[in-house]
Amino acid sequence: MTAIAAQTQLALTRLVAERQTKGRVPAVVGAVARAGSLAWSTAAGSADLDAPGTPPTADSQFLIASQSKMLTAVAIMALRDEGKLSLDDTVERLIPETKHDGVTVRQMLSHASGMQREPVGDVWDVMRFPDRAELVTGWNEAERVGKPHHRFHYSNLVFSMLGEIVARLDGRSWYDAIKARVLDPLEMRRTTVGMDGGPAATGYYVPPFSDVPVKEPLLDIGSMDACGGLASTAEDLARWAMFIADPVDEVLSKDTLDEMCQVQIMADTDRWQLAFGLGFMLLRRGDRVFVGHDGGMPGHITSTFVHRPSGTAGIALQSSTSAPAPSALATDLIIRVLEDDPLPPEPWVPGTTIPADLRGVLGTWFSEGTPFVFSVRGGQLQAKSPAAAEHLAPAVFDRVSDDVYRTVSGRETGELLRISRDAEGIPVKLHWATYLCTREPLAFGQHLR
Repeated sequence: MTAIAAQTQLALTRLVAERQTKGRVPAVVGAVARAGSLAWSTAAGSADLDAPGTPPTADSQFLIASQSKMLTAVAIMALRDEGKLSLDDTVERLIPETKHDGVTVRQMLSHASGMQREPVGDVWDVMRFPDRAELVTGWNEAERVGKPHHRFHYSNLVFSMLGEIVARLDGRSWYDAIKARVLDPLEMRRTTVGMDGGPAATGYYVPPFSDVPVKEPLLDIGSMDACGGLASTAEDLARWAMFIADPVDEVLSKDTLDEMCQVQIMADTDRWQLAFGLGFMLLRRGDRVFVGHDGGMPGHITSTFVHRPSGTAGIALQSSTSAPAPSALATDLIIRVLEDDPLPPEPWVPGTTIPADLRGVLGTWFSEGTPFVFSVRGGQLQAKSPAAAEHLAPAVFDRVSDDVYRTVSGRETGELLRISRDAEGIPVKLHWATYLCTREPLAFGQHLR
């Protein structure tokens, strides 16, 4: 474990204990991961009320429910990177017997398709869930209750269909696909469909007008596993969270994971505190954005969120259908660590060389009246306005050819930077995203007068 200061650990333990008491939750596990591994965990309550006084541990399984969607989304994006599908593909291209035309993979991943929330048949009333054939048949009978991209509309039906797409393109069941693609590489050995028979928290419903919990059933949700069928542990979820913080290419490239964390649709249009990327919830608290997902099944309400800039994650596992918002606890744990015991910054390491063709480019250039300071860090060209907020990263450039660079991150990502030189080889102007940059501040067109 990566050490967290003793005083901070006491504060984290108090947070979990307070949440268990005030929320009347039979059992709560809270955990923090950072710097690549589980750093701290604690539990409050009893894993099973038939054996009171024995709390769960970081190795106790809880149903993580809709957190399963994150793994389904990673499998879809891996298939995309392998060229087996496009985000603009429609369902009927991938599942030819479907009858809803024009529903794209991107819409499905971001809950922007407008399709109804659940499979047909009142599944959460009758407690009978579709098999794979029934899922597709039901999809054809389901309603498209909204226009695509018009507003956010969460859909378990849609993510179940994404699981069917994974199975068809990968040539094996959804679970076998994510086990091979995600769980095995990340050594998430206790993340399974349903409970695996090892240590686990029993799920309960705690009624509002009494303090006598009712045991909840364990459900087999069939073809809906891709949207909510997994169980996991704090230890496994810490490994998953550290992958979100720092992806490994064996599972998914960093560029693709970054793409998944881009806002696709705003779920909270009143305060802009919750958005969805491609399979991820993006939760804003103050100046920080956390990436992850909640999960809810009968008897289990859970959450895993990651503050990617610091590589810090919070995990909340609760054994009650009526538990308080798990994302609040998960992010409270992260915020407490970031504010009370942050990791020290990485030490500054001096560079060794300045590329000869960049020496004349360094310093201040003006574009649209705004200064930009061009510098070299670690042998790579960067640019940032002195007026830009401190939290904004500089633009970073990769060399394409002589005097041509591509912006690979930061301001104007994707755009070209072209360097123009005089007869003596001295840079006299730049064109960045086609905008002119000069050594002196000029009005538009002044250099032509």
